[in-house]
Amino acid sequence: MAVTSFYPVVMSGDVAAAADFYRDVLGFETTFASDWYVSLRLGDAELAVLDPGHQTVPEGYGTPARGLLLNLEVDDVDAVHARLTGEHGCVPVLPLRDEPFGQRHFIVAAPDGVLLDVIQPIPPAAEYADAYADGAAAS
Repeated sequence: MAVTSFYPVVMSGDVAAAADFYRDVLGFETTFASDWYVSLRLGDAELAVLDPGHQTVPEGYGTPARGLLLNLEVDDVDAVHARLTGEHGCVPVLPLRDEPFGQRHFIVAAPDGVLLDVIQPIPPAAEYADAYADGAAAS
């Protein structure tokens, strides 16, 4: 099997508003747009937003996203935090902080109950270092 792409499709009760959030706040660009589906790209990252009532969604599965955590790994989490909380008015639901397992991060609420975890890898504390595969931990 040759995989050519793999990305999340977030079901949203308001496709346009959700797509606007990812475009306006994070800088995603639209690669396809209709009233029921929007495909977005940011560098090599892809994300799509889908109306849960669309005919392609199997019956019984058309529930808007909730309880979904999207990780966005960046090289300067402090700068992204300043931009999202300042320029875009996002209010963190988890404040900017360092985690002993090797992340400096914060979480904001995205549309539809989705959480956006903005992460910068940092060196893990000694008790977590062995949990990483060889070369996977930030140094």
